[in-house]
Amino acid sequence: MEKITLHVEGMSCNHCVKSIEGSVGELKGVSNVKVHLENGTVDVEYHANETTLASIKETIDDQGYDVN
Repeated sequence: MEKITLHVEGMSCNHCVKSIEGSVGELKGVSNVKVHLENGTVDVEYHANETTLASIKETIDDQGYDVN
């Protein structure tokens, strides 16, 4: 199990939280997603043999947010 904290720009409300948590949470291999609006981060736990960090970042990017 991998754990990563991503810095994401553009998140400002509960819609942002639901958008990111919902889309990333649907990826195969992702077991937990938690958005922290106050510090602009997203914590993700995932199985590296089922999904990649690149896929997670792309999914967030596809929702309209910038991932650093």
